[in-house]
Amino acid sequence: PSSGFLFDNDGVLVRGNTPIPAAKTAFQKLLNSQGQFLVPVVFVTNAGNCLRQKKDDQLSHLLGVPISQDQIMMSHSPLRMFKCYHDKCVLVSGQGPLLDIAQEYLLRKKQLCLPVTMETLREKHPLRDVVDHDRRPHVLVSECFSYTILSVVLFGELVRWETNLQLIIDVLLMSGYPGNPYHRASHPHIPVLACNVDLMWIAEAQSPRFGHGTFMVCLENIYKITGKDLTYEALMGKPSKLTYQYAEYLLWAQAADRQWKQPIQTLCTVGQEIEDEINNSWENELASGAAAHCRSVLVCTGVYNPHVEVPLYTGKSITETVFHGHRDFRFDPGLVEPDHIVPDVDAAVDLVFQLEDFAP
Repeated sequence: PSSGFLFDNDGVLVRGNTPIPAAKTAFQKLLNSQGQFLVPVVFVTNAGNCLRQKKDDQLSHLLGVPISQDQIMMSHSPLRMFKCYHDKCVLVSGQGPLLDIAQEYLLRKKQLCLPVTMETLREKHPLRDVVDHDRRPHVLVSECFSYTILSVVLFGELVRWETNLQLIIDVLLMSGYPGNPYHRASHPHIPVLACNVDLMWIAEAQSPRFGHGTFMVCLENIYKITGKDLTYEALMGKPSKLTYQYAEYLLWAQAADRQWKQPIQTLCTVGQEIEDEINNSWENELASGAAAHCRSVLVCTGVYNPHVEVPLYTGKSITETVFHGHRDFRFDPGLVEPDHIVPDVDAAVDLVFQLEDFAP
């Protein structure tokens, strides 16, 4: 094979915990009689609140195909490259097994201090979380926190937005030490790394749901109380360029493992789009890929609704009406517009095989 597939998950292969019927049909075409993939395949998900093993098990069960962890690209997978933040005191937000996720991607020397969760920070500073009257402390307590937080990592969707918004702003305005008073003049703030910038996503509900990107919009606007803009050291997850560079690296690793000598010339992204970032300081971490082309195939089983008319490009209006990317992504109408639109993932696989002249 001279091409590889990058599959979105939600709305393309599954809706929550329910597989989309066309996905099972599609993957029958992607496997040989021994159950091996005929082409390199990476599952690119913006999920950030679970380990790769759980996502691997979930997809394998729902799709009925053998999937390895090396084929799973989580939104936080590129954190492996940010070695300057490894083995440091990091504040993490999200839900699920946050400490396990942080240890997998951020810790190399296990004897060092663990990352700090929002719940731990709240327990040390209960007077800072007072929106919910039922959770307010009944007696005054002494606040004690002996660590200096050196960075903040936003893993994904979280609960109790008011608590997370308050405490993250506190940490940023206190230079990483929660015992400090606010220092509005201290800018730039400690580094913030965000995984998953999805404004919306879709599961079993008929309409899209708020994603982690919506929380980030709130955080960015609240930070404006300083008179400055919140800045990010890195934005990970679709549709960031970093994510697709890392996904291409995983495709090459699969090809090498199968001893396929043919170079991967085309990346076929199903259900996804790619944007650019302002800060490209991480590019040297990855070797330049050899892929010369990218085919983007949009399906109609997810957030995209083929029955809603999309306005023609009219300058600024399309940015406000159509572009839902993060504020730090460069808007390019040519990147937002897909190469092909098909009914579902099964039709996408057929189309790519035809375009690539690949006969299983």
